[in-house]
Amino acid sequence: MSLNKKNIIDYFQSGSKSHNECGIGIEHEKLLFYEKNNQRINYESILEMFNELYEFGWKPVYEGENIISLNKGKKNITLEPGNQIELSGENLKNIHEACSESQNYLFELKQVTKRLNIQIVSSGFDPFSKLNEIPSNPKKRYSIMTKEMPKEGRLSLDMMYRSCGTQVNLDYVSENDFSKKFFVLNRIVPIIIALFANSSIIEKKKSKFLSYRSYVWQNTSRGGLPKIFLEKMDFEKYADFIINYPILFIQKNESYFNSNGKTFKDFMEGKIKQLKNKRPSNKDLQIHLSTIFTEIRLKNYIEIRSLDTCEWSCHCAGPAFFLGILYQNLDTALDIIKNWKAEEVLNAYKEAPKKGLQTLLHNKSLLYWGKIFLKLSEEGLRKRSIKNKNGKDESVFLDSIKSILSNNKTKAELSIEKFKINKSLNFLYEKN
Repeated sequence: MSLNKKNIIDYFQSGSKSHNECGIGIEHEKLLFYEKNNQRINYESILEMFNELYEFGWKPVYEGENIISLNKGKKNITLEPGNQIELSGENLKNIHEACSESQNYLFELKQVTKRLNIQIVSSGFDPFSKLNEIPSNPKKRYSIMTKEMPKEGRLSLDMMYRSCGTQVNLDYVSENDFSKKFFVLNRIVPIIIALFANSSIIEKKKSKFLSYRSYVWQNTSRGGLPKIFLEKMDFEKYADFIINYPILFIQKNESYFNSNGKTFKDFMEGKIKQLKNKRPSNKDLQIHLSTIFTEIRLKNYIEIRSLDTCEWSCHCAGPAFFLGILYQNLDTALDIIKNWKAEEVLNAYKEAPKKGLQTLLHNKSLLYWGKIFLKLSEEGLRKRSIKNKNGKDESVFLDSIKSILSNNKTKAELSIEKFKINKSLNFLYEKN
C-alpha cells in the first residue's frame, strides 16, 4: 500500500503513549583511536572489535557480505561514516535504567578496546584528525551521502566523519503534548548547545569554538533549526514539512539511488523514474525521516540532537535534564519561553557554539537561563521520585550540569585549560 498524507499523520499519532508508558532512550556516539598513534581506527579494526563483542551476546547484522552493526535484544551498535560507533539503546522507564544500560555497554566496550589497544574519546568532534585522514567503511548509504551532502552544506563531510553526538529520545501522550514539547525544545536549543559544549579542540589545536560540532551542524546540508520549528507545530504541519523536503536517497532492496532533488511528495505521486514510478512504503518514510538532520526532529517519538558527546561523568545529565522538564514541568517551561521571539532564538543559536554560556537570549545570558531550567528539571525529577537501590532519585544525574553552571565553565573550557597545562590531549581518553 502506498502512503498518503493521512498515513504519515497516523504514523506520528501512533507514537502517542499513556503517561505511565512514556520512557526515555539514549543514543550515544564514541570516537575510536589507535593508542600507538592517535589515528582513527579503520573498518578492519571495527570487525575485530565486533568479533570480541560477540562474547557479551551481541550478534552481527549484515549488509550484503559486510557486517555493519550489532544487535542484542532491542539494543543496536551501529557504524557511523568515519567508524564512530553508536549505541542505540532501548526505550526505558527512567534515567536509572537508561544510565545502567549505557554503563553496561561502556564496560563491554572498554574490555574489548583495552585488548586491542584502542582508545575511546568522548568528545563532540575529533580532536586529532584532519578530514582526509579518516578511513571510511563499506556501509552503502554513506557512499551516496558522501557525494550528495556537500552540495548544500560546506561542512557536511566534517559532520559525517568527524563529529560525535548524544541523542535523547522522548515520548508524547498526544498531539497537543507533542506540540508543547517540540515548541519548548526548539526554543531552548541554544541553551542545550551551551550546556553540553564539548568540542573546543580540533586538529590538535584550540579552535575558536566551544562546540565546534554545533558550528559544523549549522553548516551541514539538511540540518539546522528551521524557523518554522519555532512556531506551533502539529502532526499535519510536520507532515507537510517532510513531504515537501528533498529526499537524500532512495533504497531499493540493498541498493541506493540518487533522488536527483526529488521531494517525498514527488515520490508519493509516483514521479521517481528510476523506481518505475513506484510509490513509498512505510519503510521509505522511516528512512526519509532519519535523513532530516534538524536539531530536534520527529519520528514517532521526539529526538533531541544538539548535545556534544561527553565522558561518563556527564553522560546521563542531558537525558535527566530533559526528562525533568518535559515530563513534569512542561507548562512552566512554556510560560518561561512564551515571550521569546524567533529572531532572538535564531541569533542565540548562531552565537552559542562560540560564546557558550555568555550568549544572550531575550536579554539574559544562557548561563542565567541554564540555571532557570536546571531548577525546573531538578524539581521535576524530585517530583517523579523514582529512586535507585541506594535511595537516590533521578536528580542525582544533574550534578554535572550543576558543576558547569556554578563554575560558569563548560566541558569545552575545561578541556582548553587542561590542554594548556598538559600540552597533551591524552586527558581526553575514557578511563578504563
